[in-house]
Amino acid sequence: TGTMLRITVNGAERLVAAGTPVGALLEGADALGSAIARNREVVPRSQWGEVLLAEGDAIEVVRPTQGG
Repeated sequence: TGTMLRITVNGAERLVAAGTPVGALLEGADALGSAIARNREVVPRSQWGEVLLAEGDAIEVVRPTQGG
């Protein structure tokens, strides 16, 4: 098996495979209108496939909500 990395996503610990891009945290409809910050820096959507997760990363995923 490959190396696993311990990261935090929205405050919850998670294990991901080494070499995982930040964009893999969002799939399909979840990605629409969403934003990803890695260690308090927003990752531009154009780089979601290029920026790889690293051990200890703190990821915040912000999704749009409905209602008011």
